[in-house]
Amino acid sequence: MKAQQVVTMGVHVLDVLVRPVEEIPEGQGATLVDDIRMTAAGTAGGTALTLAKLGASVRTAGAIGTDPTGDLLVQLLDRAGIDTGSLVRRVDTSTSASVLPIRPNGDRPSLHLLGANITYGLDDVPWDALAEATHLHLGGPELIGVDVAARILSYAKEHGVVTSMDLLAPGVLGSFDQIEAALPYVDHLLPNDDQLLGFTGEDDLLTGAEKLRAAGVGVVAVTRGGDGALLVTAEGTETVPAFAIDVVDTTGCGDAFSAGYLRGVGLGRTPGEAAVLGCAAAALVAEGLGSDHGDFDLATADEFAATRKPRT
Repeated sequence: MKAQQVVTMGVHVLDVLVRPVEEIPEGQGATLVDDIRMTAAGTAGGTALTLAKLGASVRTAGAIGTDPTGDLLVQLLDRAGIDTGSLVRRVDTSTSASVLPIRPNGDRPSLHLLGANITYGLDDVPWDALAEATHLHLGGPELIGVDVAARILSYAKEHGVVTSMDLLAPGVLGSFDQIEAALPYVDHLLPNDDQLLGFTGEDDLLTGAEKLRAAGVGVVAVTRGGDGALLVTAEGTETVPAFAIDVVDTTGCGDAFSAGYLRGVGLGRTPGEAAVLGCAAAALVAEGLGSDHGDFDLATADEFAATRKPRT
C-alpha cells in the first residue's frame, strides 16, 4: 500500500485560548487565569496537526497573511512536521485568528477574524502536489465558494485521489446550494450534527445524510459531540460511541476526529474502524487545551481505543 500523502486545504487559523473563563470582567477589570496558549487550528490546519501525529505525510495549503500572526502559524505547523510550502501569504489581508475563552466545563465561545481564508482561489492551488497525493481533505468549502471547491475536488478525483470535505460554518448559516455542486466529488463528508441539519435543511440526521449521499457523497460521517459519530454508507448506518474522558477543552475535536478517520481510511480500515480512531483522536485532544494537545501517535491512539470505555 502506498504511504498516505495528504493535502489538507482550506481554513488555517491561529487560536488564542484562555482557560478557565467564567465571565469577562466588566469595564477595565482583570482576572487571573490558569493558562493562555496559541495553537495552529482550522479545518485544514488543525486536521493537519493530528494527521501528522498519526503518521501521515502532510502538506497543507491555504491563504494566510504576511503578518506576525501568520509567521507564528507557519512556525507551529513546521514544528509539527507539516509541509507548509503551499501556504500563500497575502500582503493586504490579516491571518485568520480566534480568541477562545474556555469555560470550566470545556465549552468554547469564539471571537473570530475570517482573514485571508476567504481569498484562496484556483490560482493558489498546488495542482502538481495535489495530483501526487493519495488524499485531499478540503476544509471550509463554503468560504472559497462551491464552484472553486468543486473544481479542486473534481481535479483530485480525476487523478485518483481519495477526497474528503469538512464544513466550517454553523448550521444556521448553511444551505444546500453552498455545497451541492461539490458533493459528487466527495468520497467522505465529515460534518457535525448541527451542520448536517443546517446545510441539508432536514429535521433528522439520517434523512440529511441520505440527501447528501443522493447528491453524490460516498460516506457521510457525522460527529455528535459526546454522543460519538454516525456513519451512513451504501451498506447502511453505524453508530460509534465517544470515549469516556474528563473534558478540558473541545477546541479542535472535530478536526481531530477528521484526522483520525482519514488516517484510518488511508490504512485500509473500514469506515466504522476509521471512526473509532477518529473518536480516539478527538478524545486525546479534548483532554487538554488546544487543537495540538497530546503527545500521541497511531499506536497510542489505537491502544487508547482498545482499552478505554465508551461514553454512556
